[in-house]
Amino acid sequence: MGYLRWELKPPSTVAASTHTVMVAAFTGWNDGAEAAGDAIDHLWEQWDAQSIAEVTPDDFVDFTVSRPTMDLHDGVPSDIQWPSTRLGWCTPDPSLSVVLVKGPEPGFGWPAFCHSLIGAADELGASTMITLGAMLSDVPHTRPAPIFCAAREEHILASIALPRSNYGGPVGIPSVLAEFAHRRGLESLGLWAAVPGYTAGVPSIKGVLGLLDALERILDVDVDTTGFAEAADEYTTYLDALVAEDSDTAEYVLRLEEAYDRADDLVLGSSTDLVVEVEDFLREL
Repeated sequence: MGYLRWELKPPSTVAASTHTVMVAAFTGWNDGAEAAGDAIDHLWEQWDAQSIAEVTPDDFVDFTVSRPTMDLHDGVPSDIQWPSTRLGWCTPDPSLSVVLVKGPEPGFGWPAFCHSLIGAADELGASTMITLGAMLSDVPHTRPAPIFCAAREEHILASIALPRSNYGGPVGIPSVLAEFAHRRGLESLGLWAAVPGYTAGVPSIKGVLGLLDALERILDVDVDTTGFAEAADEYTTYLDALVAEDSDTAEYVLRLEEAYDRADDLVLGSSTDLVVEVEDFLREL
């Protein structure tokens, strides 16, 4: 039995007449301050994505980590909502179709999970896989969220002209899915937002905006971010007030701002990793 349950497949004539890209994000360890998941949610709503399939959760989800949910109204429970990975189909441009993917990072069976998603990409004619993630980093909340990229193909890295990630260590499902996609012959790209580690509990509007701006440029399609500027200002003001309550935190943020501005002058937009520059700067202090 397959793990992918189809609800509705787009007509083959539609899939064949457009360039199709799969864009995936996963909640949990890979999604600092919820930036990647919120970016997918925004695209799903804005592009009016139609739910077409799900990866059934039974063999992949640790339900003690990603728990089912329900609502109670006057003591009457709703149906239980199980955490699954959903696929949505949208066509934001006549020449572009996008398969949006969002779900919890699986606790088990990563190879089978990735094969299921890549099998769906094959059936839908997708030629490109873009994964989104967000990492908690030494960056200030008062500056735009840096966006980094990772890809195995040099021509992809060169064409998008974003700072390239320099990371070594444990990886999450976005990195594993990207490798499986590359092995299957899809062009594969990972986009990562760096969000403030000291505000991990506050959703990062600036991380969302950074990822959406990068996708808009890469896909060459309009992404409406009306209202995000005001939300970003409110985010900054709210965190300014929290930071001001503690002198040590305020000093730390000031140092991050100095490091960010120094790195911005030196490397932002080149192949050097901004976060590495910030860490080097902080060690020098």
